[in-house]
Amino acid sequence: MLTGKLKGNYKAINWNRVDDDVDEATWHKLTEQFWLDTRVPVSNDLKDWRELDDDHKWLVGHVFGGLTLLDTLQSQDGMASLRADAHTQHEVAVLNNIQFMESVHAKSYSTIFSTLNTPKEINEIFDWSDSEEFLQNKTKRIYNLYHNDEHPLKKKISSVFLETFLFYSGFFTPLWYLGHNKLTNVAEIIKLIIRDESVHGTYVGYKFQIQFNQLSPNEQAELKDWMYNFLYDLYENEVNYTHLLYDKTGLTDKVLTFIRYNANKALMNLGQDPMFPDTAEDVNPVVMNGISTSTVNHDFFSEVGNGYRLGNVEAMSDDDYLFGSWEDKHKNK
Repeated sequence: MLTGKLKGNYKAINWNRVDDDVDEATWHKLTEQFWLDTRVPVSNDLKDWRELDDDHKWLVGHVFGGLTLLDTLQSQDGMASLRADAHTQHEVAVLNNIQFMESVHAKSYSTIFSTLNTPKEINEIFDWSDSEEFLQNKTKRIYNLYHNDEHPLKKKISSVFLETFLFYSGFFTPLWYLGHNKLTNVAEIIKLIIRDESVHGTYVGYKFQIQFNQLSPNEQAELKDWMYNFLYDLYENEVNYTHLLYDKTGLTDKVLTFIRYNANKALMNLGQDPMFPDTAEDVNPVVMNGISTSTVNHDFFSEVGNGYRLGNVEAMSDDDYLFGSWEDKHKNK
């Protein structure tokens, strides 16, 4: 039963009169980038998968388990919390688009699991992600801020930290394998996700900066202190999480450099100075090359990659709604 009461008239959204051009530009960018996981032929990676040892298989599965949890948080709580603080209908529309794609991201990992893992392995991965201490720590910290209506700017900070920083301890793995010409189709899905997250983090960071710049100098200083302390708390937890995931494969130090670099990018999205000394030159070049969101276009009717292209669409006719035989549909033509 609907119980809410409307004050004044309900307004239709008018895309011919947009208050902030960034809303319209972001909408177009997101719709141009639209993709679905089912269009990427993950099964082509089965040969590579079978050649991995148990430690690397464990790493891939549990990295994606963690990413599934974080994307679930974004799709179920993150965008809804930001939408409550939106200033225009167009901003709401953009956040709705982002929320849907976060759901696509979360589902994409299940497409990978169903292709590479057994049902028993999949159950173990989800049991792990639903209970692992360091993964749950960061999820709960972000969740609690999303549901704290007293601090709308802290919600935006949390979202940018998640999109531009916390995801990247997981993104390192497929990018690393891609750089060694392994699991290339799995990596295509991750690169599509990274392409989306780049827009999401930049957009929410932009909205944060508009409101931040309206604060008094004392309010700005107080929020900046909180922001940097929060980031460092998340980083300390992320160090523990990274050791848990990567120590057996010897990649931990490379991953830590990568996440510090992305923590700085998150701060830059928020209009702030970097915290760590790490730059792109410090990140492993194999991974930096893989993080590029450009790739070869695949045919629309076979494989889909980062260069996702829509096919030509034919207008429907009345005959398309006739469900008899082909001969019946075309006998008058």
